[in-house]
Amino acid sequence: MASLKEVRSRIASINSTQQITKAMKMVAAAKLRRAQDGITQMRPYAQKLSQMLSTVSAGAELAADSPYKQARPIDRVLLIVVTSDRGLCGAFNTNAIKAAISLLNDRYAAQARAGNVEIMALGKKGAEAFIRRGFRVNTKHTNIFGSLNFATVRQAAEEAMDGFVSGRYDVVDIVFNEFKNVATQIIRTEQMLPIVAAEAPAGATSAVNYLFEPSEEEIISELIPKTLKIQLYKAALESNASFYGAQMTAMDKATENAGELLKELKLVYNRTRQAAITKEILEIVGGAEALAAD
Repeated sequence: MASLKEVRSRIASINSTQQITKAMKMVAAAKLRRAQDGITQMRPYAQKLSQMLSTVSAGAELAADSPYKQARPIDRVLLIVVTSDRGLCGAFNTNAIKAAISLLNDRYAAQARAGNVEIMALGKKGAEAFIRRGFRVNTKHTNIFGSLNFATVRQAAEEAMDGFVSGRYDVVDIVFNEFKNVATQIIRTEQMLPIVAAEAPAGATSAVNYLFEPSEEEIISELIPKTLKIQLYKAALESNASFYGAQMTAMDKATENAGELLKELKLVYNRTRQAAITKEILEIVGGAEALAAD
């Protein structure tokens, strides 16, 4: 049985840990509100931009000729994996990394064996995991979540887009956590390049002739790159909100577990203390009886 000093030391240590997890939960909750507002505002904009691109592309030959739509045999793959810079968030990072590895083992197994897969890591945890596994990892964009904004994500998107147009990559996929609610994050895999034509909604009418102002070429040349950049920015915002939700849930659970452990330790402490008191009483009684016998 542990001594009273050891039990007291463990209780003090767990109390300190519980205070830290409570504080981290409160910080995550505050940051989650801002991150949730950001993705809630971005979703309608991204959806409308995608619909606009589909509408314009439906009757535009220029869109079909866009370098971002050119499908070719897949020899070289860029996988953009969005994780976080920090841990203490449950299985948030692990799930994204596992999904990316599963994608490489299934869809891009031949390219992975040939060493033709490059990982663009948005988030330090993903970069560290794939470096340990021996993949070629682009770490230039790992520090975007400290001050997440469109400008920082745009640089990563432009690098992927330039790589596709130049032929360095034949396909670009994004793996990220989609934010559903505080307790639920859903792993998503989206193809960024080449652009896949959106399916026409049920009951949609045939293509309509539009009058373009400014020119059709100018609209499409601006709209397609912007849509691709927004797609990656939206994935980063989804992942950022998901991270704080996962961290808040993990810290809440850690605080509860610390409370349960404290209850057990306090019970052990009381039992140990009672045993020590009983032992001292028995020793005193035994000494008194020995003196009386003399």
